[in-house]
Parts: sequence; C-alpha cells; structure tokens
Amino acid sequence: MIRLQGNNIYLAALERQDCKKLCEDNEYDFIAPTESILFGYSVENSDEWFEEIQKLLKANVNIRLGIFLNDSTIIGDVALQSIDNINRSCSIGIGIAKIENRCKGYGAEALRLILNYGFYNIGIERITASTLEINIPAQKALEKLGFILEGRARKAIYFRGTNYDGMHYGLLRSEWETSAPSLL
Repeated sequence: MIRLQGNNIYLAALERQDCKKLCEDNEYDFIAPTESILFGYSVENSDEWFEEIQKLLKANVNIRLGIFLNDSTIIGDVALQSIDNINRSCSIGIGIAKIENRCKGYGAEALRLILNYGFYNIGIERITASTLEINIPAQKALEKLGFILEGRARKAIYFRGTNYDGMHYGLLRSEWETSAPSLL
C-alpha cells in the first residue's frame, strides 16, 4: 500500500470508510466560494464514489489518495487524474472537506507530495490544473508550486447562477525540478 509522508500530513489509499467520512465532513464555503469537489455525493452514495475510484485506479487513469493528518484523521483527497501514459501527462485535483482544515498548508503539502510522486515515480512530464477565476486561494497555491497560467476560458463555467472564467495552469517536470528543492 502506498504511503507518502509529509511533515504534517501523509497520503494513503482511500478506503470505503474514508470516502464515507469525507462525504459526511464535506462543507461548502459560502464566504469564499469555490467549485465543490464532492458536489452531488452523499453519505448514502459514498460507496459508489469508492467504487468509481477503484475502477479508475484499475484502468490506470487516476490515482486518488486520501489526505490524512499524522494522527490518521482523514481531511481530504488529492488525485492525479486523466493520466495519459502515451503523452506522459495528467491533471491534478484536490479537496479538503472541512473549512477549518483549509488554508493551513495541508493542501499545499499534499500537492507537493503528489507532484513528486507523479513526476518521479510514474514518469509524468506535464501536469495541469484548472480552477474558477473566483478561487483565488487555489490560484495562489498553484503559482507558489510553480504552475504557470496557460490560459483562460472566458465565461466557460456556469456555477451558482453565474458564468465564470476557467483558469488553466500547467507545470512541466523540468520546471518542478528547478523549483521543488526550495519547496520541500
């Protein structure tokens, strides 16, 4: 079983009960709105989410790991998604369930761990990330990790009654190798 250890958190495989806990704990922040990672998932269908994770893992197109505090409390999940082994690329996604665990550095630490894993363990050369224009914390976190804003899809995402721009970022392995030592 995979376990990627950081200073304050570790990443490990999600078990069925972890998916249920994340669905139970998922909170939407109406003060600082962002796209909801678990939108539509309920405790009742958390088993379906777990099965979907397993299916995509077996198909070698996603690696989704739980974000755990060092005391083994699950607080979120992070994923390498849409893995393209031919072009050695993928996208990244992350979610922290409870508002109280956001903006504490756990997400940045999880992203550093999964980026290292993607670049050095599975040979990815390019990782992309997308977020809404209103998700300023995500944009700052991506830029701090070395992601470059590559494009803006104007008014492309309808969310909560409004069309927002989609912000598209990319990070190359060569860029990560230059910036990672100062981040780790």
